[in-house]
Amino acid sequence: MRSPVLLLCLWSAHCCFAAGGPAPLGPEGPPQDELHEPKDVQIAAKPPVRFNLRISEDPEHEGCYLPLGHNQPLEDCGFNMTAKTFFIIHGWAMTGILGEWLYKLVSALRTREREANIVVVDWLPLAHQLYADAVNNTKTVGHSIARMLDWLQEKDGFSLGNVHLIGYSLGAHVAGYAGNFVTGTVGRITAIAEGMKCEHQRAIYLFVDSLMNEDKASFAFQCTDSHRFKKGICLSCRKHRCNSIGYNAKKTRHKRNSKMYLKTRAGMPFRVYHYQMKIHFFSYKNTTEIEPNFYVTLYGTSADSQMLPLEVVEQIRLNATNTFLVYTEEDLGDLLQIRLTWKRVHQSWYTLWTNFRSYLSQSRKSEQEVNIRRIRVKSGETQRKFAFCAKDPENTSIAPGQELWFHKCLDSRRIQDGIRQTVLP
Repeated sequence: MRSPVLLLCLWSAHCCFAAGGPAPLGPEGPPQDELHEPKDVQIAAKPPVRFNLRISEDPEHEGCYLPLGHNQPLEDCGFNMTAKTFFIIHGWAMTGILGEWLYKLVSALRTREREANIVVVDWLPLAHQLYADAVNNTKTVGHSIARMLDWLQEKDGFSLGNVHLIGYSLGAHVAGYAGNFVTGTVGRITAIAEGMKCEHQRAIYLFVDSLMNEDKASFAFQCTDSHRFKKGICLSCRKHRCNSIGYNAKKTRHKRNSKMYLKTRAGMPFRVYHYQMKIHFFSYKNTTEIEPNFYVTLYGTSADSQMLPLEVVEQIRLNATNTFLVYTEEDLGDLLQIRLTWKRVHQSWYTLWTNFRSYLSQSRKSEQEVNIRRIRVKSGETQRKFAFCAKDPENTSIAPGQELWFHKCLDSRRIQDGIRQTVLP
């Protein structure tokens, strides 16, 4: 049956054994009368998919292989029928070996879910092929997982609702096939894949991070495209428009796929803190478009941010409210004040000469200068809104090379029953 997707192998030894030791043959191994068969015949008989129950965080440990249809290895390997069961499914294996990410994921799962069964679906013989051939093999591997799950469902205490399939890259396709072929509904399927060619393993480490840093869960926000997200428009959590990512993701009732966006740090923990900034620029002097180089510094009760750039996704609109997205790597606590800086842009001699000629041909009133009385801020993580007013109401103008300070103030925008109310945001 088709199973819900919340984001975004065959058989060997029947007992556990220490790292470095010889792998004892299980029931699927060659019988005695085949031991003298030619070597290529024995290799061909080796199952293309194996299920490896990981009983140690040590990547050098062989683990414990579970042969389909043999009950004793389940007991010998300590398989817990009533606990959660994770199946980790790797993808295309160009090198023919399991990646480091897999062992980090095993370790993170063992730390987070200590009583769980963690099974690595090893389909290297089918994955270490030309990419097109590996793609064609994903359906076969999905069938193998489904058969294993159907067999486990015959055991007392085992519930398909406790099963979580985690597929990475082509393994995500395998997980989908397994969810379709199994009898019943798998509790959860996580498909981990990259939308970009660079940093191909970033997504899997985001998932590992969500397991290891539960107290620093990263939030993603629903948005129609990256352009709008970079403008800071999409930081709403109304109607399930935001969610934790990775293992901490909450199930929603969305019937359609949705795009979720977030910013991250360079390394774990990846969580950052998103802020939407609404700034109304008005000008008494400028009659043409401006190209400011703005930076903000946020001062909070817990920490202060670095000087953060205001990315201009579109042309700054004068006498209008413009929206920006900024993010910090530290939790600043409650914001207290903001410093807005307009940096001068380093220009070439040609640009300087062009600007100087333009300056000579125009009055001084046409030089770049804008006025800002108020900045409105919304925290993506807490959904709280704040207003910040210019510290000096008589001096709200800013030009290149200057800065303005804003402190937290009351917001008088809410109008109810025809009466303007002054409220805290």
